[in-house]
Amino acid sequence: MRSVALPYNGQTSIDLHRNMTAPLTALLRYLTLLALLWSAVGPVHADDDREPLDEALRTLLVSALSNPEAVGNELDAEVWLFDMSSRLDQRISDKEKRLELLRHVYFEARRARLEPELVLAVIEVESNFDRFAVSKSGARGLMQIMPFWLKEIGRSGDDLFDAHTNLRFGCTILRYYLDMEKGNLVRALARYNGSLGKLDYPNRVLSALRRNWHGL
Repeated sequence: MRSVALPYNGQTSIDLHRNMTAPLTALLRYLTLLALLWSAVGPVHADDDREPLDEALRTLLVSALSNPEAVGNELDAEVWLFDMSSRLDQRISDKEKRLELLRHVYFEARRARLEPELVLAVIEVESNFDRFAVSKSGARGLMQIMPFWLKEIGRSGDDLFDAHTNLRFGCTILRYYLDMEKGNLVRALARYNGSLGKLDYPNRVLSALRRNWHGL
């Protein structure tokens, strides 16, 4: 005997199956579309994934921020300032502001035992020397420091748009990651950016370093 689908409120079993699966199919299509859009756009800013603060870095930042003094050789600084000022004039036209920033970069880099040119390359990639830059994830200032650092070390009143403060944080954090990675600059830069295992960010910083700050 041939089976026949019995009507149910005017609908066959095939109709019911279609009515039940249509919303599910639409939902799956919507979720697939969202996934495709996210994979195409990617994270808005890599600092979404910056590493959480560990105790060793917390102690280092507290120590660094509690000592406002910078270190460096004044004569060496003047030679460096003269050279870097000419390289930076296309980005910061005001000479006094340019020199003030370069002094901060030089002394904070030297304090953290970093190459000042490397810090300039990081700033170029992170904020293009806009000290009021804010990423869509909330990172602030020249070296794009996330505000959670302030809360973690009990300095919520600090201003991350202040060049000296921002550089003190950024240089200290980068030095910490460089030590963690035993001098491996590529991995340290990736940690700073929150993209460990990827080369895009380190390559951009190193390219800027060679092109604009190390080149003759």
